[in-house]
Amino acid sequence: MAELLFGWWQYEFMRNAFLALLLIMPLFAMLGTLIVNNGMAFFSDALGHSSLTGVGLGVILGFSGYKPAMIVFAIIFALLMNRIRHSRLYSTDTVIGVFSACGVALGLLLLSFSGNFSRYQSLLIGDILSITKSEIIILAVTLIGIIIMWLIFFNRFHLISISPAIASSRGIKVNLLDNLFVVAVAVVVMLAIQWIGLLLINAMLILPAAAARHIARNTRSYLTLTMVFGLFSGLLGLWFSYHNAYAATGPVIVLIAGILYFATFFLRDNK
Repeated sequence: MAELLFGWWQYEFMRNAFLALLLIMPLFAMLGTLIVNNGMAFFSDALGHSSLTGVGLGVILGFSGYKPAMIVFAIIFALLMNRIRHSRLYSTDTVIGVFSACGVALGLLLLSFSGNFSRYQSLLIGDILSITKSEIIILAVTLIGIIIMWLIFFNRFHLISISPAIASSRGIKVNLLDNLFVVAVAVVVMLAIQWIGLLLINAMLILPAAAARHIARNTRSYLTLTMVFGLFSGLLGLWFSYHNAYAATGPVIVLIAGILYFATFFLRDNK
């Protein structure tokens, strides 16, 4: 029994993946709750698609690593998308759809020109088992930064998600804080996409928060349940994929989070 439950701990790559999930899931929980509250479920998806453009630009400009180019482009992409979203000329889903499509198309075109597309296909599905100790430290620093931002600005973020007009009437700089939030999402998504994957990162951000929202009674329980569901999905998915060699970790985590979503949905309806 001990071998079944804890045999994976003997391998360094599994320990690194375990520590990474302990850091990533709280990050996703803090951001995911606000993303769901703001009706921005596909915002992070569009950002993920923009990563291909960031990689393409990094390759063409000759950067030694593609991640800085990804982060810089994602920040610009997020701010521009947010600016157009607030112009009220188009609905949020239309703006996100346009940016998502353009981000993918431009990224594929740039990578095709560079002849290196196959080299970066791993970004599509990610690999949490490949994370290194230095990258875990980067995640830890990022988590500390997001926690500080959360402690300082959460009440204002929450009020903006309820009513931007009321928030503005109380002297809150709505546009500035909204831009700060989307920049934080852009940085976290770009840092995590290498290990989570472009195709799955939006699901990991949204599903635990959406599941928690079904049964949460207040803001505190909403955040707590989102973290619990995220960590449960992540760690159980890691354990399951260790014992099943053909089961990729990312998809298993998303499927478990999806099961939690439907379970809490029916639990809410049966109350």
